[in-house]
Amino acid sequence: MIYWVLKKIFLGPVLKVLFRPWTKGLDNLPVDGPAVLASNHLSFSDSIFMPLMVPRPVVFLAKSDYFTGKGIKGRLTAAFFKLTNQLPMDRSGGAASANSLQTGIDVLNEGGLLGIYPEGTRSPDGRLYRGKVGVAKLVLTANVPVIPVAMIGTDKVQPIGRRIPTIRRLGVIFGEPMDFSRYQGMADDRFVQRSVTDEIMYELMRLSGQEYVDSYASTIKDKIAAEKSAKPAVASEAVRIDPSTTLAPGAVTVIGAKKDGAKDDTMQDAPQGDETAPN
Repeated sequence: MIYWVLKKIFLGPVLKVLFRPWTKGLDNLPVDGPAVLASNHLSFSDSIFMPLMVPRPVVFLAKSDYFTGKGIKGRLTAAFFKLTNQLPMDRSGGAASANSLQTGIDVLNEGGLLGIYPEGTRSPDGRLYRGKVGVAKLVLTANVPVIPVAMIGTDKVQPIGRRIPTIRRLGVIFGEPMDFSRYQGMADDRFVQRSVTDEIMYELMRLSGQEYVDSYASTIKDKIAAEKSAKPAVASEAVRIDPSTTLAPGAVTVIGAKKDGAKDDTMQDAPQGDETAPN
């Protein structure tokens, strides 16, 4: 109920007037029945504008960090994601990720539209990165079609790190449905999972016009973070050495010996005719 109020009455109309989003391929969306909306991920705004332009409600799998924030900001963020039909997605792997995928499968089994970002995280530089096989597991397990979705210009509206979006036009392209029923019963085959994922990413690349990078976006982000945190090495000051005071390799040092040209005050001759000297 709150989802529809925000979309149709309060938030949706205002966003459409301000940002004037354009769409292409809306007729590729199914009127009813389950489907996965697999989208590129350029900005935090993707999760707002894409479902805004879809006539049916869209349930998104969003990273679990958005639901566990602390303080007023964290609680508001968590509330927003819950009110906009988004579910936490644990990306740590193992049983936690499997449970998150099962939540998505439940949505599809109930005939809903499920939104997911195959890259797993936002692009750090506007390029399209290698997809993770979670999307393939969902599609093959639920045996549903995939609608590739290309977000256009959202990285200019709200780049990473920017809280307040810039008001400018953006677009959403919905591609033709992709059918993977030929792989039915092979949901656990790693080669099939990779093949399906790569096919989806190729279509996203074609629709969005992005440059494709065959690396995970999360890996690139970790590398960038490591480079930023690395401190430059401090160059040590050069020490000038006087060659005349430097011993040659293998030279023997005699304790108490005077250096060449140096006056030894402890070895001066005793004065002659000293009246205080004993006879």
